[in-house]
Amino acid sequence: MISTKLRRRGEAGTTIVPASPIAGPGAVEVTARHLVIDDVHAASFAVTGYPAEVHAGWLEPLLTYPGRLDVALHVDPYDPVTASTKLRRQRARLESSRRSDAERGKLADPEADAAAQDAADLAYRLARGEGKLFRVGLYLTVYADTEDALTREVAAVRSLASSLLVTTAPATFRQLAGWTTCLPLGVDALGSTRTFDTAALAAAFPFTSPDLAPADPADTRPATGVLYGVNAASSGLVLWDRWAQDNHNSITLARSGAGKSYFTKLDALRSLYTGVQVFVIDPENEYTRLANAVGGTVLALGADGVRLNPFDLPAHAANAAAGPAAGNALVRRSLFVHTFIAVLLGCELSAVQRAAVDKAVLAAYASVGIGRDPRTWSRPAPVLRDLIEALLDLGTDAGLDLAAQLEPFTTGSYSGLFDGPTTTDPSGHLVSFSLRELPDELKTVGTLLVLDAIWRQVMSPTRRRRLVVVDEAWLLMRDPAGANFLLRMAKAARKQWAGLAVITQDAADVLGSDLGAAIVANSATQVLLRQAPQALPAVRAAFRLSDGEAALIASAPAGLGLLTAGSSRVSFHVIASDAEHQLASTSPADLIETEPGDDYFADDTPHAGTEPAGPDPGLMLDDPEGDLL
Repeated sequence: MISTKLRRRGEAGTTIVPASPIAGPGAVEVTARHLVIDDVHAASFAVTGYPAEVHAGWLEPLLTYPGRLDVALHVDPYDPVTASTKLRRQRARLESSRRSDAERGKLADPEADAAAQDAADLAYRLARGEGKLFRVGLYLTVYADTEDALTREVAAVRSLASSLLVTTAPATFRQLAGWTTCLPLGVDALGSTRTFDTAALAAAFPFTSPDLAPADPADTRPATGVLYGVNAASSGLVLWDRWAQDNHNSITLARSGAGKSYFTKLDALRSLYTGVQVFVIDPENEYTRLANAVGGTVLALGADGVRLNPFDLPAHAANAAAGPAAGNALVRRSLFVHTFIAVLLGCELSAVQRAAVDKAVLAAYASVGIGRDPRTWSRPAPVLRDLIEALLDLGTDAGLDLAAQLEPFTTGSYSGLFDGPTTTDPSGHLVSFSLRELPDELKTVGTLLVLDAIWRQVMSPTRRRRLVVVDEAWLLMRDPAGANFLLRMAKAARKQWAGLAVITQDAADVLGSDLGAAIVANSATQVLLRQAPQALPAVRAAFRLSDGEAALIASAPAGLGLLTAGSSRVSFHVIASDAEHQLASTSPADLIETEPGDDYFADDTPHAGTEPAGPDPGLMLDDPEGDLL
C-alpha cells in the first residue's frame, strides 16, 4: 500500500491534501496552467474545433508525436430517441437563422448553409439506419521535464494540431481534471464534447491505419480483425480483418528465418479470441506448445497407432438433414481416392490406371456393405488393404501393377499410417496436425490426408469461421495432384466460411507454376517478409511491387513485412507480448530459457504421442465445450 499526497496551490499557498491509499505519484502540484507530478511537468488541453472533413487515421500525426503525449478519446453513444430530438432541434435553429437573415436582407452565411445541409444529410442517414450519433471528447496531455521544456512542447503540439485544422483550448484552472481525463480511467472530467456520427467516429478511431482501406462504418457486425503489428512508417497499429475481404485466404512468403511461422502463430492465437476455429498442418512440430497452452488438440501423424483413413466418408453424409450436398458424398470420396493414390505413388495415373482404381474403389466399398444408398454410409469404411484386394480381383495388368506398388503401404515399411481405420477424430478450437514423425517420403501424402480430414469438418452443416493453416506448403505444392487439391480448397473455402492460410519459404514452387499462381490470385491477403535474392525478381513481378517495396523485402530484418491486399499496401513490424513470444518463438535460445529441463536439442528424436502435454495453467483457456468463445 502506497500513501500519496496531493498538493494544491491556491491563493493562500500550497495545500497538502491526503489522497486515497492506492498506487500513484508521490505528490501532484496543481497550478493554473500545468501540473507538477513528482518531478514531471504536464499540461492538458481539450479539442474544441474539428476539420469539416477527415480521412481514415487523421489522428495519426498526434498519435505518433515523437515527444511524450497522451491522447484520450472518450465516446458516449446517444440513444436513438435523444439523438433524433437533438438533431431536429438543431435543424430548426439553423433553418430559423437562415430565414431570419433572408427576411432582413442579409447575405447568406456559407457556414450556416453548409451546417444546415450537413444536418439534413445526417438526419436522413439516421432515418435509414446508416449510422448513429455519439458524444465525443478529445483531450491531450503534454509532458516535459522542466517548465521551459513544457512550454516548447506545448507550442509544438498546438502547432501540429493547428496543421490538422484542430482547435485546442488549455484546461486553465482545471489541469487536474484534464490530467485525470487522459488517464486510462474512462472518466471525462472536462466534458468538452462534440457530436460525431458513425463515419466521423470511425475515421477518428486511434487504431485506424491510414494506409489500409477503412471498414464500412455503417456495418454493425462485430469486428473480427486481429493485430498484425506496428506500422513501420508511422508507428500506428496495423489491424487486419481477413473475414471482411473478398475471400478469406492468405499467403505468406518468406525465406527461412524471416519470421513467417512466428507471425502465423500470432495470427492463429489472436484469431482464437474472435471465435475462429483453427486447424494447423505443422511439418516441424512448431505449434505444439501453442496448442497445449490454449487447450487445443495435437495429433502426431507417424506416431504408433495414429492413422487417418482416406476412405472415411464425412460424418454428416448419412444424415438426412445434411442437405443435397451429401447425396454425392460417395462419388466425391471416390474421386479423392484417385488423388490420394496419385500423390502416394508420386506419379500421374494413366487412363487405364484411373479406370482400374475407379472400379476397385467401388468394389472396396461394396465389400464392407457401403453402396449408393446413403443409409449404408454410416458403416465402417474400407481401408487401403481392401482396395489392394479389389485391384487384385480385377486381374488386369493395370490392377496388378497398382496393387504391387501399393503393397509397401499396407504391409511394408510405410504401413504405419495406412494399415487400419482412423484412430482419432480431430476436434476442438485449435487442432494441430504434427507431421514431424512422418518420413520425408510420406510428408506430401500426409499433408494431403490432413487437408482432406480438415475439409470434411469444414463441409459439415455446423457453420462457423474456420482458419486452415498450411505451413511449409511447398511440401504439397511440389506434387501436381496435391497443388490441384490445394487450389480447389482455396476456391471453395469462402463459400464454407473458411480461410486458407498458405505459408511457404520456397517462392519458386508457388510462383513457378500455373497452379501456384492461381493460389496466389485466390488469396485476398498477401504477406511478404524477407525474400531470398534469387526469388526476388519473381516475387516482385507476381505482386507488382514498386522499387521501394522490393528493396524493403530484400533487406528486411526478421519480423518486418509487407501486407498487400489489392490497392492497400502497408509495411509493419510484428509485435508480441511476453506470453505470446514464449509460445511463438522457435529460437533455440528462447526454448532453452523457457524449458531448461527439456532435452529437445540433445538429439533429433521426435516426441511421440497424440495427447497434448500438460497445458500451462496461466495460459489455459476455459473452453470445456470446444468453443473458444
